[in-house]
Amino acid sequence: MDTLNKKARIVPYHHPAAGWGALKAVAVNLIKEKVAGGNYRTLLRQNQPDGFDCPGCAWPDRQHASTFEFCENGVKAVAAEATTKRVTPEFFARHTVAELMAQSDYELEQHGRLTDPMVYDAASDRYVPIAWEGAFELIARHLKGLEDPGQAAFYTSGRTGNEAAFLYQLMVRMYGTNNFPDCSNMCHEATSRGLPGTVGIGKGTVTLDDFEHADTLLIFGQNPATNHPRMMGELRECARRGAAIVSINPLRERGLERFADPQSPLEMLTMSGTRIATTFVQPRVGGDFALIKGVAKRVLELDDAARAAGAERVLDMDFILAHTAGFEAFAADLRAQAWAPLERESGLSREAIENLAAIYVAGKRVIATWGMGLTQHKNSVAAIQMLSNLMMMRGNIGREGAGLCPVRGHSNVQGNRTVGIEDKPTPAFLDRLGRVFDFDPPRAHGYDVVETIEAMEDGRVKVLIGLGGNFAMATPDTPRTWEALRRCALSVHITTKLNRSHLVHGREALILPTLGRTEIDIRGGVAQGVTVEDSMSMVHVSYGMNKPASPNLMSETAIVARMAHATLGSAKVDWLYYADDYASIRDAIEAVCEGFENYNRRIAQPGGFHLRVASREREWKTTSGKANFIVARIETDTPINWARQRHGDDVMVLMTTRSHDQYNTTIYALDDRYRGVFGQRRVLFINPADLARMGLRAGERVDIFTVWDDEVERRADGFLLVEYDIPPGCLGAYYPETNPLVPLDSVGDVSNTPTSKSIPVILRRSRVAATGAA
Repeated sequence: MDTLNKKARIVPYHHPAAGWGALKAVAVNLIKEKVAGGNYRTLLRQNQPDGFDCPGCAWPDRQHASTFEFCENGVKAVAAEATTKRVTPEFFARHTVAELMAQSDYELEQHGRLTDPMVYDAASDRYVPIAWEGAFELIARHLKGLEDPGQAAFYTSGRTGNEAAFLYQLMVRMYGTNNFPDCSNMCHEATSRGLPGTVGIGKGTVTLDDFEHADTLLIFGQNPATNHPRMMGELRECARRGAAIVSINPLRERGLERFADPQSPLEMLTMSGTRIATTFVQPRVGGDFALIKGVAKRVLELDDAARAAGAERVLDMDFILAHTAGFEAFAADLRAQAWAPLERESGLSREAIENLAAIYVAGKRVIATWGMGLTQHKNSVAAIQMLSNLMMMRGNIGREGAGLCPVRGHSNVQGNRTVGIEDKPTPAFLDRLGRVFDFDPPRAHGYDVVETIEAMEDGRVKVLIGLGGNFAMATPDTPRTWEALRRCALSVHITTKLNRSHLVHGREALILPTLGRTEIDIRGGVAQGVTVEDSMSMVHVSYGMNKPASPNLMSETAIVARMAHATLGSAKVDWLYYADDYASIRDAIEAVCEGFENYNRRIAQPGGFHLRVASREREWKTTSGKANFIVARIETDTPINWARQRHGDDVMVLMTTRSHDQYNTTIYALDDRYRGVFGQRRVLFINPADLARMGLRAGERVDIFTVWDDEVERRADGFLLVEYDIPPGCLGAYYPETNPLVPLDSVGDVSNTPTSKSIPVILRRSRVAATGAA
């Protein structure tokens, strides 16, 4: 349980998002992290052409130039990296791993930047210093000693730049495996697996310029005021010129109600804001697929009515006939679909679905954007493909001001996948990689995150190397995952700060500290830049501005190169040459990856360049050569329905979410301002009607139990009940605190993504005394 926090309170928030609250939070974070004056001024260079790219979210920058623009969460990320607090060898000498395990994730984050490579000493239960050369020798000894390359897995975080990611995948494939579990497996994998079947590529079809022309925006499963605050500026401009903005989310998020731009003197002085969403649609948790299919059915009904009346067609038949395949089968399935299951599974009335369809068909240029609220369910691939179907019905793909817009999380999660971090690589990519580097890459598919945990569990994976991230806390079924990690012979984490994954380790373990993106990276006497690809396929270069936190840090790129040199030697690839000249890595990326022609020249221009997305230009890289309508039927044999058959109305559906003061598993502070939560994290958002039905009251504490069929008790204890605007039968709570409730084998169809947004649970009044979170 969390320790008592006297500042814990629930105070509903009634102000616009951002505004003075955001500015106060910025000041508090700079003070708390003890950011020095020089590093504070670094913020003025954030997202500037001669500065560094925000290490936070993947929302693009408008022209990546001139304007002074940064967001509250971007400041938190930069402040956390630019902090003057240090985790030195002396720190580890004072603390055993067991002692550090007793600290919360927030407390671990607050210790500051790692300064030196460390190796675990089992005799003392402490990390002790190790020379870089010794660390690479230890890694090489383990990798060379495995019976099969598939006994090692190589995790990647979305903060990793293109250069390090490309070298990493090259090293691993030359070593002999495609075991690339990565953060995308746990967030937007449904997008990456769903869109290629419909439009031919797993990326969005819009750029930031399209938002200037859109008249309608459908925002599925997103809380941009917290997760992508710079997106709010675009939404504000859309709202001010009259675009219809629809929030489709079980939680009614305050950030999408009103927004006060901190750079608007009028809104700041008058304490006012701009209304953002014109409509809120709140499907039940997991009801998105049924809702989208219901909207598509209604669009077809409206088209049938228009044809019967001799009026203008609702469907864009020119687009459908010229660019798509499978429409007749899709239309037949919609006509055969009864309304009752659509209402039951979506949790919405037919009238509400028809109202959303009316908004959609009134739009001439529609953008559909989504986050993890759409991607972490059993049927997420089907939901995304149904959304693609809906957009194709009216030609809203490949049109100015319209298109598909998945919003990725970390700043380079999309770029990592583009340059080869992929457990299921295409034969074409492997052919080019092998041809350029004169070797035969492994062809068998590797392990994703869930498969890696299972393989560690049964001894098939003995070494885990993590390039960033916090594997132990980001993954599902926490006790099971931790036990699997502890069975490894070696765990290695390349990281900037201490986190839980360094404490849940293999029999041998290394912590390798790396430069942050804000820091100057000098190699061969030259400042090196790293490149990233944002959510809208813009690629640009980033140069650090701050002095490194320690003289004993290496960049991610240099660490990967040194690992490869120690493990594989440099007879075939001169790894150390690449480590000293990142431009040479970009030349290699250009030779292997499509669309990177003249890479180094193109990133030299302000804003970088747009990586071509064929579907944006209505070129369909599918087997049919067309954009495909895909038929999908409503599933009723689901874990949720199975649980309800056994436990009736006691079963609730839990969705995990971030607080405002966290980014992925990084906990910056203990507040969730827009949801009115302060000084605590073990809270459970619940509909007031459910409280009354179960005889519970807001302010009581409950224990949460997963309903699953494997007889394993999964529980999370001591959660404070908070009344919230969420559909009956649904719950919301923060991760990673609720990750223990997600069964490892509860995954999305096709994507194999943990279903963290649809967990069947029951509640029991807690016997634990009321406590806050620390």
